[in-house]
Amino acid sequence: MLESVLIANRGEIACRIIRTAKRLGMRTIAVHSEADADALFVQMADEAHLIGPPPARESYLQIDRIIEVAKRTGAACIHPGYGFLSERAEFADACAENGIVFVGPPASAIRAMGLKDAAKALAQQAGVPVVPGYHGSRQEPDFLRQKAYEIGYPVLIKAVAGGGGKGMRRVDKAADFDAALESAQREAASAFGDPRVLVEKYILSPRHIEIQVFADGEGNVVHLFERDCSLQRRHQKVIEEAPAPGMPPEMREIMGKAAVEAARAVGYVGAGTVEFIADGREGLRPDRFYFMEMNTRLQVEHPVTEAITGLDLVELQFRVASGEWLPFNQDDLEIHGHAVEARLYAEDPEHEFLPSTGKLWALDFPEGEGLRIDTGVEAGDEVTPYYDPMIAKVIAHGATREQALARLAEALGETIVAGPKTNVAFLKKLCEAGEFRSAQFDTGFIDRNLENLGAVPQNADPESVRLGVLRLLDHAFDERAYQARIRAGSTISAWDDHDGFQLAGTRSQGFPIKVDGERTDVLLEWSIPTSRHANMDVAVRWGDGVSHMSTEYMRQDPRTFALMDDGVIVFRNGRQTRIVRHDPFDVDLEHMDQGNSVKAPMHGKLIAVFVQPGDRVEKGQRLAIVEAMKMEHALIAPMDGEVAEIAAEVGAQVAEGARLIVLKAEE
Repeated sequence: MLESVLIANRGEIACRIIRTAKRLGMRTIAVHSEADADALFVQMADEAHLIGPPPARESYLQIDRIIEVAKRTGAACIHPGYGFLSERAEFADACAENGIVFVGPPASAIRAMGLKDAAKALAQQAGVPVVPGYHGSRQEPDFLRQKAYEIGYPVLIKAVAGGGGKGMRRVDKAADFDAALESAQREAASAFGDPRVLVEKYILSPRHIEIQVFADGEGNVVHLFERDCSLQRRHQKVIEEAPAPGMPPEMREIMGKAAVEAARAVGYVGAGTVEFIADGREGLRPDRFYFMEMNTRLQVEHPVTEAITGLDLVELQFRVASGEWLPFNQDDLEIHGHAVEARLYAEDPEHEFLPSTGKLWALDFPEGEGLRIDTGVEAGDEVTPYYDPMIAKVIAHGATREQALARLAEALGETIVAGPKTNVAFLKKLCEAGEFRSAQFDTGFIDRNLENLGAVPQNADPESVRLGVLRLLDHAFDERAYQARIRAGSTISAWDDHDGFQLAGTRSQGFPIKVDGERTDVLLEWSIPTSRHANMDVAVRWGDGVSHMSTEYMRQDPRTFALMDDGVIVFRNGRQTRIVRHDPFDVDLEHMDQGNSVKAPMHGKLIAVFVQPGDRVEKGQRLAIVEAMKMEHALIAPMDGEVAEIAAEVGAQVAEGARLIVLKAEE
């Protein structure tokens, strides 16, 4: 076994690798950006080294810096995780040139399969069907537009390099092709350093099914069965499961053999995934699947394969990288039960899944039979705009698919995340959706069911607002009592009582607050005790209801509330409600409305502006693009009008809510 490993990654996957490496007795070396100086993976590693500023291109994508740290620390190997440099052949080459073992396939295999067009050509040579489309090298917009016309809409524009849904756009009509192509190329260049794309026919009712393969250095190749990754949003996987529901044994065998032959054809070593798209209109059939690409790395969703096979894929990676043979052959492998994984992200499903940043004021996961939590953060950490917004992967395993889904839904219902908005309630509804439970779904399922899944704007929850105000009052009482004890020592003062003293009756008081940033008022009603020993009652009225708190207030489940510096977050039914007391003298000039402003929907980088002051624009017209957490987000005009001001420069980092463009309404 290799003596030490440098993990050229961050977050959840870095923690995952460190855990297995330590179990195997390996010394673990972390590299980190300035933004990750206090991150969980940095704390877990035996040693950690700074490699640059927060942007990934200045830190985690700096091959020379990472190699320098590996040499200086005497790292025997480098594990790239997934993302960042994991599929960069030049990184594998750099490791080899410096006598460091790369925990992954040889650079030649990465090159052969790392570009989707070349990979499809290899698959065709091996007799594996591929999706109809243009996979050549020409990239002129007019040429690609013509190819899309010949293929027939809808089409899918896909980045030649990389994965994770980046640089991928579905186009339903010719009028949208140019804008989609430009956006896909720009996003591909930003994420992978390669703007090239291919154009394919979009398969209706597609199921995304992938085969996990593993190979050692002696030419032994096996597959570890399939995963179904069809529940997607913006071409990014949301929930994955193994095995694929409704998979005929004959189709599993054919797809498994095709994946093994693809890996063997490029001299593959280590863990890899061969991805297929299947036409699911009439159920899964052996004659209706197509090769898409091969990911030459460990996948985010590898835990579901580990659950049904009982294997540790990271351990296998280390053993194969050490020169060991695979300890089994294909006939030794069996499927045990069913496993499902949900990706818990810092994003807001109620507002088009925009990334959400900020401090994690509370983070708590359940424990139980068949449950596994893979995370790279803990309470008190900051979710920044620089990296992928994943908070955790919640994995459930059971004897049957029904049991696994039930366990996952229950676990998501007990998960507490307070601070950044998350998709936890959305994930729970997905697990409980009738069509998904009955395996009637495809990659378009989420987009067709956004409203049923709660992924549309929702009104504030009145009970959460009232409970939040009570918790604010309770905290204020505690703080005032503490300060009074400091001032008065051990003496007791009548002025320190919190009884809302007045001679008689009920006192009403308006209480100004902000609910998720929106200004509103609640009404407090202070009832006077009828006797010296009776408890005073405080009632909070908002909406159509009322909630009460006595001076002997028994707090709700502490998992319901998370106190912040300026208020409280109430976590109820999977939703967060942020309550802060409104200070009329606290004015945020930077984010004030001045005219009809188009604001940054999240922290990020302004990468394009398509208008200038004086331009006339129409409602719905694309005005600018903000990039955050590796994804592009278009800003559109909310009305017809004239551009009065461009308030930020292209390339600038912008805060959530910052004014970017000001429009003037037409007279």
